Amino acid sequence: MSEREPGPAVVWLVRHGESMGNVADAHAQSSGSGRLKLDVRDPDVPLSDTGRAQAEALGTWLADLPEDERPTAVLSSPFNRALTTARLATEKLGIPLRTDERLRERDFGAFDGMTGAGIREQFPDEAGRRDLLGKFYYRPPGGESWADVALRIRSLLATEGLRHDCDRLLIVAHQAVIMVFRYVLENLTEQELLAVDKEEQVANASLTRYERNGLGNLELAAFNEVEHLVAEAEAVTKEPDAAQHP
Repeated sequence: MSEREPGPAVVWLVRHGESMGNVADAHAQSSGSGRLKLDVRDPDVPLSDTGRAQAEALGTWLADLPEDERPTAVLSSPFNRALTTARLATEKLGIPLRTDERLRERDFGAFDGMTGAGIREQFPDEAGRRDLLGKFYYRPPGGESWADVALRIRSLLATEGLRHDCDRLLIVAHQAVIMVFRYVLENLTEQELLAVDKEEQVANASLTRYERNGLGNLELAAFNEVEHLVAEAEAVTKEPDAAQHP
């Protein structure tokens, strides 16, 4: 029997807590505005008060796990909202935390900070091109497609699998990144991934978990769990990141 490939025993995927960008996007959507009211660049957008409380609730849940089930390492997107979530969620665990730019938010390029309505109004040709190519392969001007994000994730798994062999690894990232992890880890087709994306929005501070099966492969054990938020009476929020709206 061949030996299994090195890699984590368990992988948790966590979307960052609610950010001020999520709040601004919700306001822009409700008002019909074409652009979010934010005065910081995307990497620096902080968590909202609700987002910090969500991250702390996750931290309480993780700390209450039996010691042999808790994460042994954490890897985070360097973006403020993700890194703050990671720190708040693991501060009681005493485990090493590193950042990796391959976990950063998808780059929206020229559409950064814009809503779907604003894009359709100011860039109607690009909106039509997105409709033609579809969500997975469409790359906004100067930005990334989901397929581009998949290349980042494949690279990360190839290198971090060696570094975190047998670890229980907690990864804190962003909505599109978590969806692309599913695409890569489960060998989904474009159509299968988009069907999952259409059916369920990844909640802030939610947990998605993969565990090694008998064949040594990472297998989905839970997706988009929010019971730890409900248990602490924290709000469950699912606002997409800006420019994610069709």
